[in-house]
This record gives sequence, structure tokens and C-alpha cells, in this order.
Amino acid sequence: ALRLAEEGATVVVNYVKNSSAAEKIVSTIKSGGKGGAIAIKADVSTVEGGKQLLDESMKAFGKIDALILNAAVLSMRSLADIDESQYDTHFSANVKGPLFTVKHAVDKGMFPPTGGRILFFSSTLTANTSIAPYYLLYTMTKGALEQMSRILAKDLASKNITVNTVSPGPTDTDMFREDKSAELQVIDSIAKWSPFNRLGEPEEIAAAAAFLVSPGAQWVSGQNLRVNGVRT
Repeated sequence: ALRLAEEGATVVVNYVKNSSAAEKIVSTIKSGGKGGAIAIKADVSTVEGGKQLLDESMKAFGKIDALILNAAVLSMRSLADIDESQYDTHFSANVKGPLFTVKHAVDKGMFPPTGGRILFFSSTLTANTSIAPYYLLYTMTKGALEQMSRILAKDLASKNITVNTVSPGPTDTDMFREDKSAELQVIDSIAKWSPFNRLGEPEEIAAAAAFLVSPGAQWVSGQNLRVNGVRT
């Protein structure tokens, strides 16, 4: 959001629970003087939540130039530890929600006639030859998301809408650290997966996303850009 606002975009910051963090981002953007921003509370893991987010965005700004779907759930559990509820939670947030949010935007003609950008977020894990068992649910959903992106890119090309995916490697975000609290040894070990010997930074992922939703990326569609420091 901050990177896009720096380039002059008007940004909608979506949140479910953490209103203070969302409002802080909005305040930072507004104080920067380049782009505008509002925060909208909506649970985009549900069909109705995705519709609500888009409808309120349209009411505020009248069009959607770029739809970035980066909300996700990651619970580190292997086969022995998962149940149906956890399965449903992962697929609702990581697959069902993004699909029906995109469908609503397209069905209601929310992108301008000149076209638009759709950007999904996946993970480098889907390209790994060996994946730790506790990433089972997360990687399953991200694999589905990548195929969705490839197919939608062909489906929506006639509407001048590009569809791409960014697949970050291990990145120093709150979600990354959530299931690894106080396990600095684990985090250090993961950082060494890259020959750069560090985690990625959110700003580095944002730079890739900003390109894919920019006017300069109008001939880039159906692609999965892995931003991972030579992880794969």
C-alpha cells in the first residue's frame, strides 16, 4: 500500500481485526501527500466480505484499476494435526475468497474500459522440490491459486485485464513470524536458505507488485514472479 501510494495511487486498505494498523497506514499515506487512502473492514475470506470490500471501494472512488489479493492464512500443521475446519479455513481465505472477489469485480464491470490489473500472492514453496510436512494446507492452497491465476489471465485478456502472481520467498512479515515466535534459531536457519543469507524485506516484495500493476506491465500477464533471493 505504501509503495503504490508513493507512486500516486489511491489505495484501499482492507482489514478484518487490526483497525489500528490499517488506520496507521492510511494516516502515513495521507501525510505523505502523494496518494490517497481509506480503510475498509471486510472479511475477504467470505464471498460476501469480498463483495462488501469492492462495493464500498466503488462507492468511494468509482473504479478499480488494480485488485491486489494478498490476504492469506498460514497454519503450520502436518497431516496428523489437521482437521476439516482448518482445511476449510485455508481454502476459504486463500482460494475461495480471492476467486469470488475477482468474479464480483469482473461481473459488475468495476475495471475501467481501458482494462485493469489483478495480482495474486502465492509462495515460493510451491516450486520447492521438497516441502516440510507442516506446510501441507498452505502450499495446497497456493498451488490452486497459481493455476487460477494462469487460467484467468487467458479468460480476461479480451477485457484488457492482466492477471499475474507474485510468489515471495521467506519474508520478514508478521505472518511469517507468527508461528515461529521466540524461535530465533528457526528464523536464522530459514534465512540461510538464500545465498544472500537473509530474509526478504516487505519493501522488496512491494516493488515487484508495484511493477506488475503499473501501466508498464500491460504486456505481462499469466506470469508468476518469484521474489525470493535465489531460493528457487
